Order: sequence, then structure tokens, then C-alpha cells
Amino acid sequence: MHTTYRQLQLFLALVEHGGVTAAARACHVTQPTVSMQIKDLTASVGLPLFEQLGKRLHLTAAGQALAHHARNMADEWAAFEQTIAGMKGVTQGRLRVAVVSTAESFVPEMLGSFCARHPLIDIALQVLNRDGVVARLRANRDDLYIMSTPPADVPVEQRAFLPNPLVVVAARSHPLVGRRAQPLERLASERFILRELGSGTRMACDAHFAALGFVPNVRLELGSNEAIKHAVAAGLGLAVLSRHAIVAAPATALVTELTVRGFPLHSNWFVLYPRGKQLSPIAAEFLNHLDSATGRAEGR
Repeated sequence: MHTTYRQLQLFLALVEHGGVTAAARACHVTQPTVSMQIKDLTASVGLPLFEQLGKRLHLTAAGQALAHHARNMADEWAAFEQTIAGMKGVTQGRLRVAVVSTAESFVPEMLGSFCARHPLIDIALQVLNRDGVVARLRANRDDLYIMSTPPADVPVEQRAFLPNPLVVVAARSHPLVGRRAQPLERLASERFILRELGSGTRMACDAHFAALGFVPNVRLELGSNEAIKHAVAAGLGLAVLSRHAIVAAPATALVTELTVRGFPLHSNWFVLYPRGKQLSPIAAEFLNHLDSATGRAEGR
């Protein structure tokens, strides 16, 4: 089998972007170049790598196997380049991080301070719901993953690095705002707006409510914290959100935290990666950077 590393790069770009045009644009080559290289790669493998259903390309079993091994090879080569750069006294390369959407309120700042210390490092940041981040974790698509509820069925190395208190929030005009700590039972008549099933916040919230024997009256389930905050501000109900999602402007102008017994619900943010994975020098350096960045985030 005669295959070049450039062919594998173009193949991975095609897998990532889902089309020849987008892959060519990402790799700064022409569309005919991508098509020709993928055709030669397919001939070398001897089996179809893609099948087209409608306008979308889908990997065959052979394509999936090739994508898995090609990503491993690309990761190993990137780690080698970072190691050599470190020997030369230069820290450069790319850090790939996938985070759940709730973490987008603080992770970019941590990445920004990291880049300020290491200006030659590029960042590839993926912000997804929890299911999307777990899917990337299973496929080993990134260097590090940040979420509040690590999956129980995926072997990982994990480290708690920042508290993630979950609080009950309401519109600033809500009659319960400003009252002393009130029992959760008093909220039985209130309608709740919660994150979608499967999100880390929802999983922790449901488990906490079940442990307290409380059944919330769920009016809406929404897939983003911003949507929930606007719905709460509009008077559609109460919500349970990470305090990180409401402390930053303009969120503070929309909603406020209620004082409720049994809250805040204490959880943590975790940074994790597949067990047995050899971290790149840059990923290891970012883990060290989290210690100082966490101190600043907690201070706020």
C-alpha cells in the first residue's frame, strides 16, 4: 500500500469538513487536487472510503478505520513536532480543546491568558453540547476536554480544576427575589425552564431534585444557557444554571440568583482526556496553566 502523509491530511480534512470544496479551502489547495489525491488514496487502499447519500459524504467501514489510524498518525506527528520545538527552546504548535457550552463563559479567558504566554501556539476550540463533546472524546479528536459531568462509560484521566455551583435563577422582577432562604418545596407551584436532557447541568439537577424528593414543573427544555436566561428574564419561569453562566455581563442584567435551601448544588469542572493517551507537550503545559488561571476565575 503506497500512501503519502499529504493524502492522509487531505482525507482527514474531507472527513472533518464533509465536502471537497470545504476541504480544499481548509488545506489551501484546489478542488481537483483534493479529488485526485483522494482517488489515488482510495485506489491504494483498495476499498471505497466514502459513499454519497444525497449531498453528504459518509464514511464506509474502511473509511472509518482509515480515519481512526490517520488521526493517530497526525497526533503522533504533531507531538513529535512539539517535542522538537521544545528542544529548540520554542513552544509552538496547536492545542485542541472541546468544551461544553456552559464553559464558554470562562474557558476562552483561560485560553487567552495561555496564548499571551505562548504566542506561537494556535488554539482550536470546539464548543458543543455534552453529547457532542463526549462523541469527540470517544473518537479522540482533541487534546483535552472540559465538562462538568464526565462520562461513566469512557475510561478517562480527569482532574477537577474549578468549582461549578448550580443555582436557582429568576427574573429580577420575580416576587421571590430578595427573600431569605426559602425551602425548595415553596417552588413547587413555579414553572421551570431547564437544560435539555443529557446535558451535564440537567443530569446534576435531576439527580439533586430526585434526592430531595422534589418534582419540578418543567415548562420548557432548551439547549443553551443564553436561551434559558432570556426565557427566565421574560418571566416564563425559574431555572437552574451554573453560576458561571450568570455572573458575566450582560447576563447579570437579565436574571438574578434566588436564595433556596439545598442550593447552590456543588459540582466541579473537569479537564479530562482518554486514559492511556500521551499528552502533547502543549497540552501538558496548558494543564499546568490551569492552576493560575483557576485562581483568577475563582476570585471573580
